[in-house]
Amino acid sequence: MTLLFNRPTYALALLLTLALPWLAQAAEPLPSWHDGPAKQRLLAFVQTVTDPDSQGFVQPAERIAVFDNDGTLWSEQPGYFEALFAFDEIRRLAPQHPDWTHQQPFKAVLENDHKALAEEGTQDLLKIFMATHAGLTTEAFGDNVQRWLAKARHPTTGRPYTEMVYQPMLEVLDYLRSQGFTPYIVSGGDTGFMRAFAEKVYGIPPQQVIGSRFVTQYQLMDGKPSILRTAKIAHNDDGAGKPESIDSVIGRRPILAFGNSDGDLPMLQWTAAGSGPRWMGLVHHTDAKREWAYDRDSNIGRLDKALDAAKQQDWTIVDMASAWRTIYPFEASATAQQH
Repeated sequence: MTLLFNRPTYALALLLTLALPWLAQAAEPLPSWHDGPAKQRLLAFVQTVTDPDSQGFVQPAERIAVFDNDGTLWSEQPGYFEALFAFDEIRRLAPQHPDWTHQQPFKAVLENDHKALAEEGTQDLLKIFMATHAGLTTEAFGDNVQRWLAKARHPTTGRPYTEMVYQPMLEVLDYLRSQGFTPYIVSGGDTGFMRAFAEKVYGIPPQQVIGSRFVTQYQLMDGKPSILRTAKIAHNDDGAGKPESIDSVIGRRPILAFGNSDGDLPMLQWTAAGSGPRWMGLVHHTDAKREWAYDRDSNIGRLDKALDAAKQQDWTIVDMASAWRTIYPFEASATAQQH
């Protein structure tokens, strides 16, 4: 047999072949996005703020990006995942609280009475969160969340909740980090709940996760220091609470903000009010086939006033049905296996 090329040439060819998938991904940021206006506007913005020769150049330390979690980084239907966790925790703890079988709102949870739960007021629903989120240490609460995430499955897809994340948004996070951005989660969910999975799922470390908080208390138990989560809300990180926590925790105004509901509107307004280049985006849930379709009339993730503001101020509206090639990572994996 006659060799068509020598060993050095063969080795180089093999190296290039192995590198092609990586080179293709590097050459095409956001591969799960269709090449439409939403993708192009985001790429153009990042190029502007990272080009030292651009008038809109922003120093890396100031490249702060903030993201809502529910409905922006992962799904939020048929209910907020943290609420579904709280309901499961009520069922798990029920044997220790026999009075719950005849006491609302716990009775409704134990009987899977969705109608009664829907009719409960904010104070009654808060009782469920107090019973499942407070009165234990931060470590114990985090362990409860991780145990639940390991076993619980989404009621519609049957997938672990940590697989119900958006592949296109994971790519945005990776892309921004590669361009010197620091991404933060700024969401209405409990900080401890999100910290239990954010680093593993999103690559966002605990110190970059901002959410609603309970009043905590330092204590010594058997000579061992711990932080107790008390039954009192310290901060509700929704609506106006988001820019308030950004100002107090981050200390810099973001240049990029991503949300999906009216609860994110103040965060988007706060970001937009800064000087220099700004990018504000909304995930619009328009894909009933691959995810869910809802906006103005939804009780979960309502997008009404923020949608109007986005249209009036020319913010980027990411139409899920038309902007995203895939929704979830498991879809991308299945497509790759087919080919």
